[in-house]
Amino acid sequence: MKALLAAAALFLGFATAAQASTLDDVKARGSLNCGVNQNLLGFGAKGADGAYAGFDVDFCRAVASAALGDPAKVTYVPLSAQERFDALKAGKVDVLARNTTWTMDRETTMPLRFAGISYHDGQGFIVKKLLGVTSALQLSGASICFQTGTTTESNVEDFFREKEMTFVPVRFDKLDDLVVAFDEGKCDTFTTDMSALYAVRLRLKNPEDAMVLQDVISKEPLGPAVRQGDEQWFNIVRWTLYALVNAEELGVTSVNVDDMKAKSKNAAVRRLLGLEGNDGPSMGLDADWAARTIKATGNYGEIFDRNLGPNTPLAINRGINALWNAGGLLYAPPM
Repeated sequence: MKALLAAAALFLGFATAAQASTLDDVKARGSLNCGVNQNLLGFGAKGADGAYAGFDVDFCRAVASAALGDPAKVTYVPLSAQERFDALKAGKVDVLARNTTWTMDRETTMPLRFAGISYHDGQGFIVKKLLGVTSALQLSGASICFQTGTTTESNVEDFFREKEMTFVPVRFDKLDDLVVAFDEGKCDTFTTDMSALYAVRLRLKNPEDAMVLQDVISKEPLGPAVRQGDEQWFNIVRWTLYALVNAEELGVTSVNVDDMKAKSKNAAVRRLLGLEGNDGPSMGLDADWAARTIKATGNYGEIFDRNLGPNTPLAINRGINALWNAGGLLYAPPM
């Protein structure tokens, strides 16, 4: 009996420590360590002034606002596709927000969990117009540039095998090298997520000479990831994402959040903004965490439009990333 009680106490101690460790570390450090891309325009890119900007970067700011009360308290950790999972596992970053696809293999063979889908994407191809190709079905025998450490090559293998087509792989560790290789004609096409292809096209010497094919050969649900074993931190990251989506659905923006907080009688809005319920304290945050976050970064739609939307160089339409009640797939559980 004593041995059982001792084991139970030890297990409870480990569980309690795991639940609070990441949030405690972030608070003690006074900064969120967020793993990001530094070369993908619209999602994560480091400007000439050294400042990071992008869709994923804004999510880092949202988590920092929720956990620390200040969106500026972020230390951005640039990670390659090869480095990202090891950095998360080793505790070098508290959250990975780097255009990463949620797959069963990654979540069951690595000690990580995806907090949700922040961007619904799919893999496609970019080609030079001179190639005369208008469909991926015309790419049999083509040389294809891949970035190692991603799911892109296995997706192409599956697609080409099904269509009884062949290809020649050309592999690079770094995206910059891959873009140069494609630009210089060392491969016929480059494949990655559709959203990234629009960013890559803008980096070519003559963007107008290249086109993104409309074929989509895979599902690429992109989202933030955290380490397994810390449910409190997982909930903070997950519900920060869902708060941004719910805010857009409820019409709460960075501009009107204070007014909504003072005047709204909508129960869902009041729960979101911490006026009713106990959602913030139940995660170790204050009641104002979501309202503060929305004011700092805007809701999901504001973040999308600022980084990816029609008035940006990428000019990406919302498409399937529109809210569920506007013809898209974006859906968040209620608060």
